[in-house]
Amino acid sequence: MADTLPPDIHLISDSTGETLSAMARAGTARFDAPEPTVHTAVFVRSDSDLDHAIGRIRANPGLVLFTLVDTDHRARLERACAAMDVPAVAALDPLMAHLSHFLGRTPNAGIGRQHTLDKAYFQRMAALDYAMASDDGALGSRLARAEVILTGVSRTSKTPTCVYLAHRGLRAANVPLVPGREVDAGFFDAMAAGIPVIGLTASPTRLVQIRTERLEALGVRPQD
Repeated sequence: MADTLPPDIHLISDSTGETLSAMARAGTARFDAPEPTVHTAVFVRSDSDLDHAIGRIRANPGLVLFTLVDTDHRARLERACAAMDVPAVAALDPLMAHLSHFLGRTPNAGIGRQHTLDKAYFQRMAALDYAMASDDGALGSRLARAEVILTGVSRTSKTPTCVYLAHRGLRAANVPLVPGREVDAGFFDAMAAGIPVIGLTASPTRLVQIRTERLEALGVRPQD
């Protein structure tokens, strides 16, 4: 069985497919087996989109996970999979059934409602804009608008952490610590105002490794 080819999994969504991808990753990670080949079809909202997705299933038969709101498209996909003798699973149906019973309401038939441009969305976008504008040394009054300040030497993952926090709706500023350079006075003003400051660290060995790889990626040969 060692030479068995990895199985195929098809993810078919009428929206971005992020939910299906997350579910598939979480599920397959629980098995000690070859990583499956994942075929993704997103924004499947027309007959031709669905025909194309079905064609890919026919070419590479395997488990089909789908989130389709349109009842005609759901029925067509399920019939096509039954004819090919491949399993088709409406990934969110069990959850929606339980939620419907618990809430005493019928689900809305709108597509992609989880991506509605609501207040929380614009808050995340504003936080992301702040993180980018405040990267590597936010100064003065801009620091005073931060909800949290990350500081540390170069290559301690301050920027990706700021971006992650922005996606959670938090305005995070990045203040690097550079030898021989004074930290802007706004940094201390922000601390005095009660804005939390978190220092990110890394072992010297890890920092050398990261910086060496970065130099090599830039075509610079590190000196011993």
